[in-house]
Amino acid sequence: MPTAILTGQPVPGSSIESDLRDLGFDVRTASDPADAEALLAAVPGEERVALVDARFVGHPHALRLGLTDPRFPLAAVPGAVTARAEGRQALTRALARETSAAGGTAHAGTPARTTLSVGDPAGVDSLADRIVTALDADGVTVHRPELGSLVAAVPADPQARNEARQAVAALDDEAVRLKSAVKARDGFFTTFFISPYSRYIARWCARRGLTPNQVTTASLLTALIAASCAATGTRAGFVAAGVLLIVSFVLDCTDGQLARYSLQYSTLGAWLDATFDRAKEYAYYAGLALGAARGGDDVWALALGAMVLQTCRHVVDFSFNEANHDATANTSPTAALSDKLDSVGWTVWVRRMIVLPIGERWAMIAVLTAATTPRITFYALLAGCALAATYTTAGRVLRSLTRKAQRTDRAARALADLADNGPLAELLARVLPAGRFPALLWAVAGAVLLPLAAWIDGPGWSVVLCAVVYVLLSSEAVAHPLKGALDWLVPPLFRAAEYGTVLILAAKSDVNGALPAAFGLVAAVAYHHYDTVYRIRGDAGAPPAWLVRAVGGQEGRTLLVTVLAALLTAAQFKVALTVLAVAVALVVLVESIRFWVAAHQGGAPAVHDEGEPA
Repeated sequence: MPTAILTGQPVPGSSIESDLRDLGFDVRTASDPADAEALLAAVPGEERVALVDARFVGHPHALRLGLTDPRFPLAAVPGAVTARAEGRQALTRALARETSAAGGTAHAGTPARTTLSVGDPAGVDSLADRIVTALDADGVTVHRPELGSLVAAVPADPQARNEARQAVAALDDEAVRLKSAVKARDGFFTTFFISPYSRYIARWCARRGLTPNQVTTASLLTALIAASCAATGTRAGFVAAGVLLIVSFVLDCTDGQLARYSLQYSTLGAWLDATFDRAKEYAYYAGLALGAARGGDDVWALALGAMVLQTCRHVVDFSFNEANHDATANTSPTAALSDKLDSVGWTVWVRRMIVLPIGERWAMIAVLTAATTPRITFYALLAGCALAATYTTAGRVLRSLTRKAQRTDRAARALADLADNGPLAELLARVLPAGRFPALLWAVAGAVLLPLAAWIDGPGWSVVLCAVVYVLLSSEAVAHPLKGALDWLVPPLFRAAEYGTVLILAAKSDVNGALPAAFGLVAAVAYHHYDTVYRIRGDAGAPPAWLVRAVGGQEGRTLLVTVLAALLTAAQFKVALTVLAVAVALVVLVESIRFWVAAHQGGAPAVHDEGEPA
C-alpha cells in the first residue's frame, strides 16, 4: 500500500486525510522535517510514497492526478509531491538536505502563501513545495499535471483558506474528471457519437473494479464475434456483424477512458490496446472475405490489399513520428500552415476526417457491411484509405522538404530498426562498398522493381532474380545512417514491397486457398512490425537481433517467397505459405508475449500511448 506522510500544522475540518485514504494511501503524520525523513526511511523502497502538506486544500482529482499516476517516477501538485520506487533516491536526498539545512525543524509550522497553480514554488513555505524546488535545482524531472480549473493550494491564512474552499465547492470535481477521461484530440465520429456516453460506461466500469485490460479484452472478443457473424455470409449475419463492430469500438474507446479516469496505466495495457486494435480490424477483414466466399464471391485479394494498405499507412505514421521525435529547429512553413488550419473550427474536423481514423473507418465498415456486400465494403475501404494515405504522406513530404532540422542518431537508429533488414542485407552491407546515392532512391527502386516484376511475370525465376536485386538494394538503402530529409519513407517502402510481392504472387498462383494463406503470412509479419513500433515507442528498443534473424528480415522473407513460388506447384506454394505463416506467427508471438509480460512484471515504467486517433 502506498504511504502518504502529512507534514505541517493540521487544520480543523480538513478532509485531506480522508481524501488520501480514499486514494488508497496509508496516512502517517510527521511533526517536523526530521520526523518526515524518519517515516520516509521506514517505507519499503518498492512502494510509492507521498509528502503532503496538512494544510492542503483542493479537489480530490487534483490529488489523484498528482499522486497516483503510475507513469512518472516523481510528480507534484502544489502542497504535495510523490515518488515511485525509481524516484525514491532523489526524494530522499532532497528531504535529507532540507532537514539538515533546517536543523531538523525549520519551517515545520510556518504558514505558506496561497498557490493555485503548478510550477511557481518560489516563496512557498510548504515542505512538499520546498522539496520540489530542491528536486528542480538538482535537475531531476518532476511531472506536474495540467490541473486546468481544478484547485490545489496551501492557503496562507484563514481568508485564503476560505476562498480556496469556496473555489473547490464551486467546481464539480467529478464532471472535470469525466471530461478529462476523453482523449483531448479525437476524430469526429468518436467525439460526437461515442464519447458523449462511453465516458459514463468507463465510470461504471471503474466503480465496479473493472480494469482497462478487461475492457480491452471484451472489445477484442466482441470484434471476433462480429467477424464470425460476417463469416456466415448471410444478410442477418452481416447486420449483426456491423452492430457488433460498433459495440466493439465503443468498448475500445471505453478502455482508454477508463485508464484516464482511474489513472490505471500499464506497460501491458498499452501493448494490449495497440495490438488488439490491429487484430480486431484484420480479423474482421478475414471474416468478411469468408462470408463473401460463402456467397460465391472471392474477395480475398481485396481483403489482403486493404490490410497491406492500412499497415503501410501506419508505418508511414510511425516512421515520420520517429524520424522527427527529437528533431530540432523545425522551421517548416508547411507545419506553420498546418498549425494555422488547426485553429479554424471547420478545418480541424475536415482534416481529422479525411485521414480516415479508426472511428470513421470502423463506422464506414460497419454501415457498409450491414447495408451492402463485402466487395463494396472493401472497394470503399481501399478508396478511403488510398485518399487518406495520399493526403497524409504528401503533407509529411512537404514538411520534410521545407523544414530545417538535424536528425539525431536516435531517430536514425529507430528508422533502421523499423526497416527490419535481416542477415542477408547485413552481410552485404559489410562486404560491399556503400553506394553514393541516397537511401530513398535505393528503397524506391526496390519497391517498384520487385512487385512490378511479380505482376508482369508471375511466379518464376525472373522474379527470383529481381528479388536478389531487391536484397542488394535493401542493403544499400541502410548502408548509411537514415538521416536524409525523406529517409523516413524507407521502412514503409520496404513494407509495401514485401507485402505487395506476397499478395501478387499468391494471386498469380491462381489456386484456391493461396490468398487466405498469404493473408495469414502478411498478418503474422505485420504483427512483428507493429511489435517493433510499440517497443520503440515504449523506449524498450527494437526486438532482439536473434528474432529478426530467425524470421529472415524483410529482404530474406521476400526472397524466400519468390523462390518458393518458382520452385513449387501452385498447390504446394499454398501449403508453403501456410507453413511459413504459422512458423513466423509462432516465433514472433511467443517472443512478443514473453517480452511484454516480463516487462510488466519487472516493473517497467507504465506508458499510455494514445495510438491512432479514434
